[in-house]
Amino acid sequence: MIEVYPILCRAGTMNNYSYLIIDKNSGVSAIIDPSETRPIIQTCEKRKIKPNYILNTHHHFDHTDSNLDIKKKYGAIVIGNKKDAHRIPEIDIAIDPQEKFQLGDSEAQIIEVDGHTIGHILWYFPEDKILFTGDMLFNLCIGGLFEGSIDQMWQSIEKIKALPEDTEFYPGHEYTMYGAEDALWFSQQSSEVLSYLDTAKKRLEQGYPVAPTKLMIEKKCNPYLAAKTKEEFTKILQR
Repeated sequence: MIEVYPILCRAGTMNNYSYLIIDKNSGVSAIIDPSETRPIIQTCEKRKIKPNYILNTHHHFDHTDSNLDIKKKYGAIVIGNKKDAHRIPEIDIAIDPQEKFQLGDSEAQIIEVDGHTIGHILWYFPEDKILFTGDMLFNLCIGGLFEGSIDQMWQSIEKIKALPEDTEFYPGHEYTMYGAEDALWFSQQSSEVLSYLDTAKKRLEQGYPVAPTKLMIEKKCNPYLAAKTKEEFTKILQR
């Protein structure tokens, strides 16, 4: 079982979220996508944690910028997709998406989701039903199609939709309000989306991220996940 501590990075600009995760039984810990050194170290020091690993979802600078700093300070081992290894700073272990990863007693599955980038991966902890989505999936929207094809992005969406409905996902950015307009438009201002946004606004006003959100809710409100076919998905993507 893992504990998750969201860490706001690049506040007011890119609004990244890195995550400190800790296996409760063993105390083994990791940072997901270290974006900005200072808030990450502050969180680790506050909780008296020396992260053992850095788990990257993809190579973009705003998800890997602090790899070196965190590695230097704590001796953390950097892990990423072997297909993306040449672009991930300070990588130590290039993992195959078919493999599994042990964070102490907690097992993670690595899910490859090409689209936003080639070699993007998700870190999924099935026992906890917790999913870290990087730039693949955000609240009410998805990451931009930078390197992959529409076919690849759709296949990646399908992989996410196949996970258990009560899986909670943690995205790499707080982008909920960026997706609000499209979610309202495509749902014709459904009661589900209106309720989602009401809850989101309250959390943001209190200084919290909107995540984690269960996939069963996201599939009703996020137009990209609500799409039933690749053709429908493509129309939403190209709007």
